[in-house]
Amino acid sequence: MKTDLLPRLLKLERSELAPVLWAFSYFFCLLCGYYIVRPLRDEMGIQGGVDALAWVFTATFVLMLLIVPLFGWAVGRFSRPVLVTVSYGVFIAQMLVFFGIMQAGLAPEWTARAFFVWVSVFNLFVVSLFWSVMNDVFSQDQALRLFGLIAAGGSLGAIAGPGLTALLASRLGPVNLLPLSALLLALALLCAHGVLRYRPQNMAAPASSAALRAGLWAGATRVLRSPYLLGICVFILFYSGLSTFLYFQQARIVESAFSDSASRTRVFALMDLATNVLTLGLQFFATARLVAWLGLPAVLAMIPLAVAAGFGALGLVPTLIVLVGFQVVRRAGNYALTKPAREMLFSVLSPEDKYKSKNFIDTVVYRGGDAASGWVYTGLAAAGLGLSAIAFAAVPLALMWALLGIALGRARQRRAEESITNGRQSPHAQTGV
Repeated sequence: MKTDLLPRLLKLERSELAPVLWAFSYFFCLLCGYYIVRPLRDEMGIQGGVDALAWVFTATFVLMLLIVPLFGWAVGRFSRPVLVTVSYGVFIAQMLVFFGIMQAGLAPEWTARAFFVWVSVFNLFVVSLFWSVMNDVFSQDQALRLFGLIAAGGSLGAIAGPGLTALLASRLGPVNLLPLSALLLALALLCAHGVLRYRPQNMAAPASSAALRAGLWAGATRVLRSPYLLGICVFILFYSGLSTFLYFQQARIVESAFSDSASRTRVFALMDLATNVLTLGLQFFATARLVAWLGLPAVLAMIPLAVAAGFGALGLVPTLIVLVGFQVVRRAGNYALTKPAREMLFSVLSPEDKYKSKNFIDTVVYRGGDAASGWVYTGLAAAGLGLSAIAFAAVPLALMWALLGIALGRARQRRAEESITNGRQSPHAQTGV
């Protein structure tokens, strides 16, 4: 029958079509709304003062440490529909408050810094909550079949969001895009409730808040006892540190290239748009093939080597065109290659490490690396190093990052071979987006 054509094409059961459409729309609205405000966040980083970025990164890290236990407590205490409604409702209200404050022009520098921190935390939690909802609604078997299709909604949203910002920033003004983002977040909330209607009624109760809080610090203990996990931590620190170095250089170069806020916001949006289009193309045509052809160690080293070359080029020619090309290639390579390859490192670990240790690495280590590297960059600049000198200083760090990627890829292969030798099938984690 014709009514069965779409489910057959998408490899869906007829009963799955409605929840998948809700989930697809949910992720589209969520990432579209986020990528509308992300270029504005980068512009606020400049308006708040490039010299203050190290403090802003540190504030983001501290606020995250305060919110993670609170969020864990809420997950353990409230039902998923209540948690989703309150979380997104609070973020929508906060976004509209920022809109009002920015329109009134109150304490513009401090407002810009607060907005930068807020968006950085907002992204971490709304995406995490999205995947929590998905794992509540869909079974493990459904996840393997359906999450790729659902993730495509997010990829399209990640392209539509910066596209809208690039189109409207000059016409409406960057701040006037905040109500549009709030509207999309409200639509995401509506879609979330559409998905949750299909949540199994017999689902087990959420873990206790005490167990969730313990998970973060138990993960820290397990990381300190494992050379393999410590290696992953150092890999993350190289990534976050070099990304922060480039972000600070981006702020300096864009600030000097454009004098008005709308132009800077439009440039940031176009960079996000190019990044997300390139990422989607790589995910469709390159990621799986490169891992199969070259192996995990080589794939883990590819983007670090590209970063070394990019910093070398930026050191020689510290211009906007070099920065944009470098940043787009680095971000797209990270999303399409480095991040999926990095997630594969966790597939040979115990279930406890996949959750507790990974949670610690993805939050405390990652954001801590951002904060620490911000101060390192500020110290180098205070010592008199210019953009070119700092770029050249980053090159050997990127090369060490590449060598560590090769070592971790080989260690992962040894662990996988040992599990097969010992008669255990190595479990593969669902990495999401």
